Amino acid sequence: MKKFLLKRIIGGILSIIAVVAIVMILIYSLMNRQLIFQSDPLYLKKLSNDKTQYMYSKWEEYGYLDMVNYSDYMITQLRDGKITQEVFDSTSYPRNGKITSDTTKKYVDEFKKVYTDKGYTIIELEADMMTSGRKLKTGGAAKLFAYRDIPVLKRLGTFFKSLFYSDNIHYVPEEDNIGKRKLTFTLHDPAFTEYDANGNVVSKKFAPAILGNGTKHKYLLYFDDRFPYVHQNFVKLNLGKSYAINAGVDVWETMNIPQGKNKMRMVTYPSGLREESADDLHTATYQKGSLKTNIVYEERYLDDYTNTVTLKQGKSMVGYSFVIGILATILAYVLGLPLGIWMALRKDKLVDKIGTAYNIFILAVPSLAYIFMFKAIGTSVFHLPRVFDMDDPGKLKYILPIISLTLPSVAGLMKWLRRYMVDQMNSDYVKFARSGGLSEGEIFRKHILKNAMIPIIHAIPGSVLGALVGAIITERVYTVPGAGNMLTDAIGRYDNGVIVGLTMFYATLSVVGLLLGDILMAVADPRISFDTKER
Repeated sequence: MKKFLLKRIIGGILSIIAVVAIVMILIYSLMNRQLIFQSDPLYLKKLSNDKTQYMYSKWEEYGYLDMVNYSDYMITQLRDGKITQEVFDSTSYPRNGKITSDTTKKYVDEFKKVYTDKGYTIIELEADMMTSGRKLKTGGAAKLFAYRDIPVLKRLGTFFKSLFYSDNIHYVPEEDNIGKRKLTFTLHDPAFTEYDANGNVVSKKFAPAILGNGTKHKYLLYFDDRFPYVHQNFVKLNLGKSYAINAGVDVWETMNIPQGKNKMRMVTYPSGLREESADDLHTATYQKGSLKTNIVYEERYLDDYTNTVTLKQGKSMVGYSFVIGILATILAYVLGLPLGIWMALRKDKLVDKIGTAYNIFILAVPSLAYIFMFKAIGTSVFHLPRVFDMDDPGKLKYILPIISLTLPSVAGLMKWLRRYMVDQMNSDYVKFARSGGLSEGEIFRKHILKNAMIPIIHAIPGSVLGALVGAIITERVYTVPGAGNMLTDAIGRYDNGVIVGLTMFYATLSVVGLLLGDILMAVADPRISFDTKER
């Protein structure tokens, strides 16, 4: 069993790496990189050489290449003490592209040689002059930079190397004078402590927490009333930054950030100030110099841990998708399994024919068509909400999306369980059991149903984990702000970071689902063994 699991885990990890590598090759090598500018308003406003340089800088931001400007090279030389400030000021690349200084020419040639030797391509854009030749066109200043496409293996290694981030007390630089770097454990979370006007403690709540000083996050471990109720910031998952959907924010954070209107409540800040606010003090992260430069922060905080996320009334993308998906999965099994058993026991009877007709309908009709049909019936006959409004506190908005996901799953479960049961009913061991005097009820419970359920059990973990992914078509039809829309949005907006991150997420869920399915099958049926026997 241990060897089998080890092989499956190693094989799963290699499969995930292969899938992510293939997607990276498709995106960064085979897809036209010009497409990322289709919805970029700044690109359309840029002119001449500025437009070309902007194009390469965006390609660098999106992960296609490494780019170094001549000015950045000279700044590095100055910072490293290789040139003086005087030399730096006198060797800037001329806007008209005409190098008249020997010193400037020396460093320009040095820049070209250094990066040519490193495998970079040098781009030297001549000044774009007006017809008169005396004045530069808008954006026509001469440019000098070097670029190099990032190899797939390097990109893949960088992605997996930075997949996990571990917070520590040395996150804040030494020059920021953070004070004593440490982790503090407390049984009474300061976020729940109340003070009077004189700063004296009025009440405090028993809530264990671990706070950091010198770390990125103020709270490394805390409890609150939001699922899953226990939260940690010791280790964070980095799936890559979004460039279009939620610019500058990690894919995992984007999927898990609460949505909707601000959730106002009484907040006691570290300074003792109490006021109605949506600030979530548990999300506070270090923001250098914020306490001294912002009077609002000065009134509320005691240090530079001032950057907080606001609480929202709605769930996150994953939250909405999981609630709808898991309820649909449970309902599908509750309905599908009894109906499949009924069809098998009444083979070729009216019930079986009706169930078969329903299966044919689900298979033959495009999913978009029957989802719209369910939507039309639900809204016109039962007056259920047409769209999913996350600001609506009612639960009726969940019904149609859940039904639209449940009914096709019911059809699949009915079909496969019926097939497995019919196969078992026609097996020789059932005939021997009858001849041995076992009742039909005993044969059904102990043999037919038990054996037919084994393949069904294998799919349960995958179905549960799949609820985290969401349903693309259903969520689009009902405008559910879930995770299902995220991948299609990312593809449409060429948000490479999100595409790669979600590929990693989906592949991992698939591998884990299959592995858990194998384990669950072995638990359900003692006859299944993953041990390799020597012959």
